[in-house]
Amino acid sequence: MNTQTNSRARWFTLAGTIITQFALGSVYTWSLFNGPLASKLDEPISQIAFAFGLLSLALAVASSLAGKFQERFGVRNVTLGAAMLLAIGLCLTAYASNLVMLWACAGILVGFADGIGYLMTMSNCVKWFPERKGLISACAVGAYGLGSLGFKYINSQLLAHFSLETTFQLWGLIALLLVAAGGLLMKDAPRQEAKALRNTNDYSLAESMKLPQYWLLAVMFLTACMSGLYVIGVAKDIGESLVQMTSSAAANAVTIIAVANLSGRLILGILSDKMSRIRVVSIAQVISLLGMATLLFVHLNPMLFFISVACVAFSFGGTITVYPSLVSDFFGLNNMTKNYGVIYLGFGIGSIVGSIVASLFGGFMVTFQLITVLLALSLMISLTIRQPGEASRPRKTHFELGQAQGK
Repeated sequence: MNTQTNSRARWFTLAGTIITQFALGSVYTWSLFNGPLASKLDEPISQIAFAFGLLSLALAVASSLAGKFQERFGVRNVTLGAAMLLAIGLCLTAYASNLVMLWACAGILVGFADGIGYLMTMSNCVKWFPERKGLISACAVGAYGLGSLGFKYINSQLLAHFSLETTFQLWGLIALLLVAAGGLLMKDAPRQEAKALRNTNDYSLAESMKLPQYWLLAVMFLTACMSGLYVIGVAKDIGESLVQMTSSAAANAVTIIAVANLSGRLILGILSDKMSRIRVVSIAQVISLLGMATLLFVHLNPMLFFISVACVAFSFGGTITVYPSLVSDFFGLNNMTKNYGVIYLGFGIGSIVGSIVASLFGGFMVTFQLITVLLALSLMISLTIRQPGEASRPRKTHFELGQAQGK
């Protein structure tokens, strides 16, 4: 492939990735459907919300397999398959008549489709732009966050004008068209030469998993996901229960979270090309700690509630944007999809653990306490962790790191 064709392919791939990520981000509007589904199935909201936990787990499992699917079928074909599966899952959700069917369709099917498309397309796009990993991650993953904001209004309007069943069907059709259109624009990224990469060591998944740094990064990622996904999944219910807000007022948390999530992805993603990425993660952890501490220790009013959940969402969005490039800094770019895929299992595990703790030990506050402790531990890890082999070579200054990442 000549240079001109290569250049055109990577920009088309970026455009297709942004379109696809926008549609996949629509799953973050799930809390809009907790109430209507609880009424339809005559089940408590906590049981309905468990579907989002299953969705997150299936998303994470699918992401860990994405690299193998891409190697066998190519990014375009796998994305088209994800589009079909996503539409089928949402359309079947429209006919769910009990919790098991809801969990299977909205949780497992939709989550698996979303996960296959999310990590694979984003990683492939980053590989096309090795010189601007942070910026491209911000664009791709930012589009995912923007999708939650855009579909908040799309799905709200659909719910206002159509039945719950028709809303799910239309959502599935819109998602199908967008993901398929994006997939048709994509091409697989060429393999990077080691000399062109900042990190000359390309670790395989097996090699990475033998290093302590791999599991320390996994703990930090799991913690960030537990805090972000738990708060996102029940934000409206937190507002109603802890702040005694009306249902319509608490629903504004969905918009606040979407804006904060998108802002974190864009701001921290771009910042990660200017300074050490692990320090960007440390900043995100401090912001999340402030938000969780507010939820735990401050008497909440609506303004403080919105600020606190915004802090958590900002941190979560920024962390999952920076992490793919952070993993490639530690373990190389060529195997990033596989290396990040296993760490990404923390996305689903974190969501499930938060929901289980809330169910077993009395709701929001106990979960907030656990998340706060884990965030403090993660901050200590991020401040002390070093890249593999870094202890044996002279340490670079923050200026040199920024120059290396931003050149």
